Amino acid sequence: MTDIKGNIHSIETFGSVDGPGIRFIVFLKGCDLRCMYCHNADTWEKGSDDQRSADEILKQALRYKTYWGEDGGITVSGGEPLLQMEFLTDLFRKAKMKGVSTCIDTAGQPFTKEEPWFSQFEELMKYTDLLLMDIKHYDREKHIRLTGRPNDNIKEMFRYLSDIHKPVWIRYVLVPGLTDDPEDLRKTADFISTLNNVRKVEVLPYHSMGAYKWEKLGYPYHLKDVKSPSPEEAQNAQDLLRSALK
Repeated sequence: MTDIKGNIHSIETFGSVDGPGIRFIVFLKGCDLRCMYCHNADTWEKGSDDQRSADEILKQALRYKTYWGEDGGITVSGGEPLLQMEFLTDLFRKAKMKGVSTCIDTAGQPFTKEEPWFSQFEELMKYTDLLLMDIKHYDREKHIRLTGRPNDNIKEMFRYLSDIHKPVWIRYVLVPGLTDDPEDLRKTADFISTLNNVRKVEVLPYHSMGAYKWEKLGYPYHLKDVKSPSPEEAQNAQDLLRSALK
């Protein structure tokens, strides 16, 4: 595994919102979802001119270890990290040998219990402390309209992680007219209430700050007229979803 290279998009050395504490964040390239509100559309395409090994990434990350404190560590985001699972496993295995906290920021879309993928995922979970997982939408058809893909396997991943008691933080992007329907929010809360491993729920108000990337890439941005939800709307959604925590 030592020769496996990751397709790197970019690196953030002092991240404060992608997991506990101060974190070294590795953004990987490649994602099969096409979320209408994505602010990292430039990470969709697979392959990269910047390919690095786990040893190279870890060596750079450890330069900042003194700033992490007790809670910080490495977060791998994207794109979709689970599309590069061999690289991710190699990185996290070596990070744990150095006593580093590991976190994956994932939408869960690649998840399957088919082999050999599932065994590789089980191996990755041995070295993963926390997952940040999106719930794009609870309703299957609305999820397809929002992302281009169904969510059956994503729900299955949530249930599996609950079964193995792997800690998860849930993120939910609140988009007026798309993800803010009260009944959909109640169904989402009901689903969260069935899980026993959710440590935190964050509602992220929609913003259009990534729209310029779509324009630069030549993609039509269909949400340019959608306004951000009010603080009150975001708080109400967050209160509802957090009420499901055990």
